[in-house]
Formats: sequence, structure tokens, C-alpha cells
Amino acid sequence: GCMYGEGGNHLIHAIRRNPNMTVIVHNNQVYGLTKGQASPTSEIGFVSKTQPLGTVSEPFHPLALAVSQDASFVARGFTGDKEGLRSILKQAIQWKGFSLVDVLQPCVTFNHTNTFGWYRSRVYSLSEEYDPEDQVGAFKKSLEWGDKIPLGIIYRHAKPVFSDRIFEKLGRKDFLAKTSNYQTIFEDEKRWFE
Repeated sequence: GCMYGEGGNHLIHAIRRNPNMTVIVHNNQVYGLTKGQASPTSEIGFVSKTQPLGTVSEPFHPLALAVSQDASFVARGFTGDKEGLRSILKQAIQWKGFSLVDVLQPCVTFNHTNTFGWYRSRVYSLSEEYDPEDQVGAFKKSLEWGDKIPLGIIYRHAKPVFSDRIFEKLGRKDFLAKTSNYQTIFEDEKRWFE
């Protein structure tokens, strides 16, 4: 819940800047570490101690936001599919640019609705024919939720990463490639403006 709630502003700007980083979100549709309040991804009607009559807010669709803002890599995995999740995480980490991986992970303590069984009856892997580079198709796929939930690489769009854009502005396009030790970047300020 935290990344899609309190961390939402950081998520939006990370997508916009496209730094070379991977964000892995454990999405259990509840605030599992703080006694089970509804989270931004909780379904309407989710009952908790802080919402005893059930939530009334629409659930947030994080992948739809990411795709609509042209995040360079957007995926969803499920902890009940270890091989599929491992493959997704490997691709996300190896991707050059911002990667968002939404990991469906049941909370066995506070969420008795979205269980392993609930997910297993709904998740499916995207087919080989699916085109993750089609943004419109990816947006539609990112909104799929309920009876069918897609797993895999939802969207992928290669574009320059934040650091490359900065060094290009400074006229130092090759700077990072020539610097094998990132610590020297921070220790030797003169190199930034050579």
C-alpha cells in the first residue's frame, strides 16, 4: 500500500525521469505491516478495523498509471508463480531505465479475500503473441482486473535514461561509460564539468 499511497508522488516522478532503477512493489491490497488498513489497491467493500463498513473508494490501478505515463518497463508477477516471477524480475533488473514490477502477494494475516486461491483462479500469463510495445494495448491490459488478471511484461518502451540525458546536456555523453567506479563521480566534482 505504501508505494501506491504515500510513495505515489515519488513513483510518478520516477516514471517521468526514467532513472535506471527497478521498483518492486509487494501488492497485497492491504497495509499488512500496520494492522490491516485498506490500501490504495483494496477493492470497494474491503472491511478492515479502520473501515468497518467497507471501503468506498475505487481501487488504484498502478500499472495503468505507469503505462499512461510511458514508463519504460511495466510488469506484474505473482508469488504463487515463482518461475514466472523470477523471469520478470530478471528482465526488470536488466532493463536500462525505470522498471515497475507489481508483485501480487497475499497477506495471510489481514486480507482473507485476496488469498492464494483467489489469485490462482484469476491470474494468467500473457501469450507469446502479446505485444508489450503497443502502448494502447498495454493500457487496456493494465486495466484488466477481477475475473482475469494478466501476468508478465505489460509494457516496454526503450528510451534514454535520466543519467544519459544529464551527461548529454553537459556534453559528456560517454562519461558514465568511462567511469567504472561510480564513487569517483561523487568524489571528484571537477569531472562533471570537464
